[in-house]
Amino acid sequence: MGTGTVSTSSIELSIVSPVYQGETLVHALVEQIALYAAGVTEDFEIILVDDGSPDGSWREIEKHCKRDSRVKGIQLSRNFGQHYALTAGLDAANGRYVIVLDCDLQDHPKYIPVLYEKALEGYDVVFTRKNRRAHGGKRNVFGRAFHRILNFLVNEPTVRSDSVIGNYSLLTRPVVDAFLRMNDYYRHYLGLLRWLGFESTSIEIEHYERPEGRSSYTFAKLVHEAIIGITSQSQRLLRLTIIGGFTFVGLSIVAILGLVVAYLIDGFAEGWTSVVVLNLATTGVILVCIGVTGIYVGKTFDQTKNRPLYVVRTTLNLQRDPEAVPADRLPVP
Repeated sequence: MGTGTVSTSSIELSIVSPVYQGETLVHALVEQIALYAAGVTEDFEIILVDDGSPDGSWREIEKHCKRDSRVKGIQLSRNFGQHYALTAGLDAANGRYVIVLDCDLQDHPKYIPVLYEKALEGYDVVFTRKNRRAHGGKRNVFGRAFHRILNFLVNEPTVRSDSVIGNYSLLTRPVVDAFLRMNDYYRHYLGLLRWLGFESTSIEIEHYERPEGRSSYTFAKLVHEAIIGITSQSQRLLRLTIIGGFTFVGLSIVAILGLVVAYLIDGFAEGWTSVVVLNLATTGVILVCIGVTGIYVGKTFDQTKNRPLYVVRTTLNLQRDPEAVPADRLPVP
């Protein structure tokens, strides 16, 4: 579960990577991270979080944990999702600086020293900005559309998102501790970071083709993540349904007046098909408004359950328990 525990370790650098369907990638991932992290400091750790992967990812993680104690493994009890696996890794990280990196190697570990050097300039968060996104055309179009919709719905300029900024980022210890105090059940990593408001900057990186396998993000999963991202950061969608309702009422009044005038002047046959169209339109608007409201009610219901964000099955080489719950995170009696 998310803990909010504060690290007291002297480790300089932690690299956290959620792993899902990464059996063929773990070896290269660990080698590349270790190579470039060693260029920054020998005092580093690599935290790999197996997010209930159905392949042999955990076996590969176990092998590397046995070879090198700096490699730490966390196996979740099931697939909770990338943002929850990220939270588990941050909960276990001990570093003064923590880098978050996906396991697919599309974001290359060679930028680890660049991120670190940028943080030494005094920034609390260093994002990475892709000069291009090496995804398929449909996914790129969907990504740009999502960020435009999100920016329209989120009124706060400080939390505006960018389609070329991804999860690959560096956080200082105060940012990690503040992030872990966020109790949001529905989590969007970048959204929470922007909300925290720490001083940030970005570096430009190249986005590479995935060397092995395919992304686990299907179109349905992308839509699901988009809905979570939007509804977890904005209530404007609810207000828009009210505006839409009043707009439709206004149009209905205009239409009624037009029908009365038309009847008095020319008349028209009973059973006019526009009545059917109008009924279908009003029903559709009502259902959409109910659906939007239902999403927010459902999210509130899930939040009030106070369930853990994730459940750990086993860990390897960890110095502290990622499920230790401090007093400020215990349920209120």
